[in-house]
Amino acid sequence: MKTLIVLRHAKAEHTPGVLDFERGLTHRGQRNAREAGVLIGPLKPDLVLSSSSKRTRQTAELLGLAAPLELDRDIYEAYTDELLVLIRQVGPEVGTLVLVGHNPSVHELVMGLTGDEVETFPPGAFAVVELPGPWSEVDSGTGTLVDTHRP
Repeated sequence: MKTLIVLRHAKAEHTPGVLDFERGLTHRGQRNAREAGVLIGPLKPDLVLSSSSKRTRQTAELLGLAAPLELDRDIYEAYTDELLVLIRQVGPEVGTLVLVGHNPSVHELVMGLTGDEVETFPPGAFAVVELPGPWSEVDSGTGTLVDTHRP
């Protein structure tokens, strides 16, 4: 059994003239990222895989998890099927993975994996999905939604 924690980056600033990729977190977003880390920490993630945009990188870092952090620019504009490809490449030694990304892809990923209707996925929200078997076999409809959290 594998555990996937899908986290949307926390609340980001909207500053005129700042490129979307370079938008950082608001004070509330920073607080919500730390709170998410407190809730995710007991699940003992083995790896955090995050988009390399500033707001996702900050979210991942503020989680304060002991797990290694890998940044991947491809997550920034990835569609759900592209996120699945990245997840399938995770090594078998990883039992619990945190994926930090962007909407609408992360929201659609959770619904696609579980078949559950997750109404909203605001900034800082996350879902915990259990997956039977190895990462290489993760596909739509193979997951079970265990928990969700909205800040």
